[in-house]
Amino acid sequence: METLASFFDSYGALLAQGTWDTILMTVIATFFAYVIGIPLGVLCVLTSPKGLMPRRVLNMVLGWIINIGRSIPFIILLVALIPFTRFIVGTSLGVPGAIVPLVVSAAPFIARMVEQSIEEVDGGLVEAAQSFGANTWQIVYKVFLREAMPSLVRGFAIVFITILGYSAMAGTVGAGGLGDIAIRYGYQRYQDDVMIATVIILIVIVQIVQSACSYAARKMDKS
Repeated sequence: METLASFFDSYGALLAQGTWDTILMTVIATFFAYVIGIPLGVLCVLTSPKGLMPRRVLNMVLGWIINIGRSIPFIILLVALIPFTRFIVGTSLGVPGAIVPLVVSAAPFIARMVEQSIEEVDGGLVEAAQSFGANTWQIVYKVFLREAMPSLVRGFAIVFITILGYSAMAGTVGAGGLGDIAIRYGYQRYQDDVMIATVIILIVIVQIVQSACSYAARKMDKS
């Protein structure tokens, strides 16, 4: 117990700040990634050959953009976007410097996830909505997104946890958070206790998010 108390006296504040930075950059990046990813995913569905607004060229361009974004490893994207990140937020370090590459990396993944979730919606519901005179955007909101919501909620957990993992990688270039602590103390200074503590905190965050999303999705399935 004394050893544990001594550890928290030495590193408690550091780990608390690192946890806060990690959660902050993950939440903000997830929000903006969804702001970009949901419209992209919806457009992919609408402009597909069997969509409500078939646009072959636009659909192809969107598909290429999404696939290119998904094909670049995050650690490479992180470095490649440093000039762009500095232009957008004024720095490539700390929490602000991590958010831009996190959003750019996650948005294409979300777009594809939204597209697949919407494509699972029963086509009969779309036909029924059209027979009642619903326009395209009413179908998107009241049929596509509403019926796909349980799948989207389950996907949210995957997205959040993926961005959480990316945020740890961002620590390699000075983004802060638990990844930075694990690298500076656990790897460079060979302090295994700090490394283990960061891993435990990340596991707890993942379990909380996954459990909450699974519970919410089950409630939506029953309603």
